[in-house]
Amino acid sequence: MSQMGQTAPIGRLTAAIAAGPVLSAWSSAPTPVTAGVLAREAFDAVTLDMQHGAVDLSAVTAAIPAIHAAGKPAVVRIPVGEFQTASRVLDLGASGIIGPMVNNVEDARRLAAFTRFPPVGERSWGPFGALPASGLEPGAFLASANRMTLVLAMIETRAALAALDDILVVPGIDGVFVGPADLSIALSDGANVDPLRQDVQDAVGHVVARSRAAGKIAGAFAFSGGQAAAFLKLGLRFIAVENEIAHLRAGARAALAAARGV
Repeated sequence: MSQMGQTAPIGRLTAAIAAGPVLSAWSSAPTPVTAGVLAREAFDAVTLDMQHGAVDLSAVTAAIPAIHAAGKPAVVRIPVGEFQTASRVLDLGASGIIGPMVNNVEDARRLAAFTRFPPVGERSWGPFGALPASGLEPGAFLASANRMTLVLAMIETRAALAALDDILVVPGIDGVFVGPADLSIALSDGANVDPLRQDVQDAVGHVVARSRAAGKIAGAFAFSGGQAAAFLKLGLRFIAVENEIAHLRAGARAALAAARGV
């Protein structure tokens, strides 16, 4: 990989995660302004949420350049089952993909197929945004793209936990990303949603241990900075810290408290 490929935004994510834990912002708003603002804070990356957020392909198209302008890599959580969308946002210049509801080996293989160029996968050529963002010539980009792309399969159901070891060894899957809220629903058989429950924390520890054993990455969504700190201690290496709605509400509350002398 050329030096430009290492230092351009699209090449920074996998380099950063190889060096240590990555803390990502999480953006659900369909505006590039929010993503650009978050990118200029001390986050290592910005993740755009197409699954539960209001972020569609047009919003991703506008947000990725705003994130790159701050020198940060962009990650996208695609909608459930829309593996073809992974290819499209990678063409736009995303450096990482989070695939939700990957419950078995076949799901993981399909995710890998759409995110990796041959011989690992079946991604087709068309990186009109990614190529200039990489700073590489086409041949060098093709040779480097699989190494510069982070692909995480979400673990958020009992089925996914049961298939964890098999998912981790699928070629093209770099690791897994825990969705604590959905996992808490699954583990309680739909009784409640509580991502801080002890059985959920135990499951996260299990995911970290099995990922390490497979030489893969474990990540998760953290609902607070404190939870992110706890995840770091557990050994997770890609952690999304809250979302912009939580940041906005916390900032508003702090400003009002200061204004009212509370």
